[in-house]
Amino acid sequence: MGGERGVSPGNGAPSARRVSVWRRSRRAVAMPECPELHLAGRYINETCGGLVFEGGVQRSAVGRGPEVPFSSEAYKVTAASRGKELRLTLEPLGPGPSQALVFRFGMSGSFRLCEASSPPRHAHLRFFTRESPPRALCFVDPRRFGTWRLGEAWQPDRGPCVLLEYPAFRENVLSNLEDAAFDKPVCEALLNQKYFNGIGNYLRAEILYRAKIPPFEKARTVLEALKHREQNSSLTLSKKLKLKRDNPDLLELCHTVPMEVVAVDKNLFDPSDSDNYAAFKNWLQCYLVPGMSSLRDRNNRTIWFQGEPGPMAPKGQKSRKKHAHLKADPEAPTPMVTTRASKRRSGGAEEPPKPAVKEEEEKAVPDGPRKGRARGKKKVAAPPTLSEPDAPVRAKRNRTSARRGRGAAPAV
Repeated sequence: MGGERGVSPGNGAPSARRVSVWRRSRRAVAMPECPELHLAGRYINETCGGLVFEGGVQRSAVGRGPEVPFSSEAYKVTAASRGKELRLTLEPLGPGPSQALVFRFGMSGSFRLCEASSPPRHAHLRFFTRESPPRALCFVDPRRFGTWRLGEAWQPDRGPCVLLEYPAFRENVLSNLEDAAFDKPVCEALLNQKYFNGIGNYLRAEILYRAKIPPFEKARTVLEALKHREQNSSLTLSKKLKLKRDNPDLLELCHTVPMEVVAVDKNLFDPSDSDNYAAFKNWLQCYLVPGMSSLRDRNNRTIWFQGEPGPMAPKGQKSRKKHAHLKADPEAPTPMVTTRASKRRSGGAEEPPKPAVKEEEEKAVPDGPRKGRARGKKKVAAPPTLSEPDAPVRAKRNRTSARRGRGAAPAV
């Protein structure tokens, strides 16, 4: 679902780079997942495939990774992804050893190719092209949860990639169902990278929604039923197809749903594309969608779903529903409304109307000095207009009777 847009509504999914842009604009509600990493690798290979790089690798002072001890007069950059990791290979065009780095994107990591003289903020690693003027391939990570390490080996405790190694991924899950990892609710098991390498928060919600599985059903119960169905030789082909239609295969969805995200036109994963949020929003069917419910799992991660949560749902939590107005475009203009409070503050002066704000936001604004508030009250209590002649008379009588009640002498 990436950070960019451009997909036709409801068909494909946005590209990887978009996702990153979208996440930053929305305060990073979810980590980049296998589609984003895969599309990042595609972006690097397509934009840098014809470029020659030179010199050393520049690291920022706050980057969460080691210095890269590599320098070459001419080298090429290529990328490959696996699950939630991306490997960058720096290959000299002449003699000398190559250097590999394996990245994890954290919550907001991405790659961008830009002018070397004006790199983006939070560019923590930079690779410079041999051009005039030079450009830089930058690893950008505003939230600084992303990391990199030297070497080409993938992290050893991660299973096969759900996107690129589907047969091995499926076998790894179904042959290890006795593992304690499957004693947990299926929504929590789906985040275990030992078995579901590449699945994250938004993907698990979309997968379970399409599989019509309650998120807090026991993982082993779901997967053993799937294994039994797969091994049942008595089922005819037509019955198997009907079962698959009525009860989608959870493990197959772990592959096909991420594939929807990457099966888009290559032009859509330009990190500068500003339409990604809309495309991603159109593709989502469950995650952050109005009308869906949500609960926090035992890892304090929010899972979105429809219907009943399942027998292993956390006790004491109330399911919250996503309301339609919460999904409004964050860049849509705020309607201009003059509230009573703004009228009191302005004292009736002719000022441009101010946007309406939520009550919590009004409380967050510090009060002005007492004198200012007192003057504001006096203005509000100004005599009414001549179109209401009875009001001043009644107000005067009321004040007089009140003084008499307190023993005040009548006015002469």
